[in-house]
Amino acid sequence: MAQITKDMTIAEAINIDRGIVPILMANGMHCVGCPSSQAETLEEAAFVHGMDVEKLMSSIEEYLATKE
Repeated sequence: MAQITKDMTIAEAINIDRGIVPILMANGMHCVGCPSSQAETLEEAAFVHGMDVEKLMSSIEEYLATKE
């Protein structure tokens, strides 16, 4: 199973599995294509967008588990 962590940049995470894009967008992170996504970690982006990073990571992990 692919591993995505909150310490990865948005770009790194998307490169691992593009299927997380709808999860990010559904959680209000519509900047997946913006320049900030190249250097901003999932945790940093969650903070900036007022999201609970643990909830976001849980959604990503649930999605990745379906791909096993």
